[in-house]
Amino acid sequence: MSASDDTIQVEIRDHVGYVFLNRPDVRNAFDDHAAARLVTIFDDLGARDDIRAVVLGGRGTMFCAGGDLNWMKRVAGYTREQNMEDAAAFQQAFERIDRCPLPVVGRIQGAALGGGAGLIAACDVAVAAEGTKIGFPEVRLGLVPGVISPYVLRKIGMSRTRHLFLTGERFDAEEALRIGLVHRVVPEEELDAAVESVLRSLRSCAPEAVRGAKVLLRKLADADADEAATLACHAITDARASSDGQDGLAAFLQKRKPRWLS
Repeated sequence: MSASDDTIQVEIRDHVGYVFLNRPDVRNAFDDHAAARLVTIFDDLGARDDIRAVVLGGRGTMFCAGGDLNWMKRVAGYTREQNMEDAAAFQQAFERIDRCPLPVVGRIQGAALGGGAGLIAACDVAVAAEGTKIGFPEVRLGLVPGVISPYVLRKIGMSRTRHLFLTGERFDAEEALRIGLVHRVVPEEELDAAVESVLRSLRSCAPEAVRGAKVLLRKLADADADEAATLACHAITDARASSDGQDGLAAFLQKRKPRWLS
């Protein structure tokens, strides 16, 4: 199954949804139309029970250069109210990726700048090709990385975010690995194989448990110590009573494969 328009391509293969930014002529820069498409796509994929994971990538030589220049020129003339509406719609794309009940794997190559780097932060797992350049150059344009800031801050912490947001410096994939923005760096010719390795690991896990782990982590990020302890206890209690939890434990005790591997 596949679906596409002029900005994004979607393919379903082997219970995985592949979502590719598809504007290589403009380095996969995105605008309000692409943001709206991402909202729809991730809503649709997240509601399906036949998909185990989503891969987010970019066609051509670059993952994503950030905002489209024509879009940026257009919003420069917006009123404050129009800018607020546009920013809120843009933010929804990152929120849908971040909150997608399915694990989202970023396939990163070439460069990821501004909003493109923000997309990496919204992914659960990110695999980058050697030589990829990443950065948050907004301050060099007189702007701030506003919409993407919550996702980047949660991913790499305050100290590193302050350094990178305030200087606008570019950094390479190895530095992104060191600070936790990406999780694996490989030669570009091995990028697809590395993504498939992550997918194999995800396929070995119980789907309900993966979804539950994502929900738990999101709640813990906003919880105080007492709330965190309660949330953790509820999470394991619910998991033990779930159909995947029951079958997984029975399979372990009976020395057989759980149903999601059979």
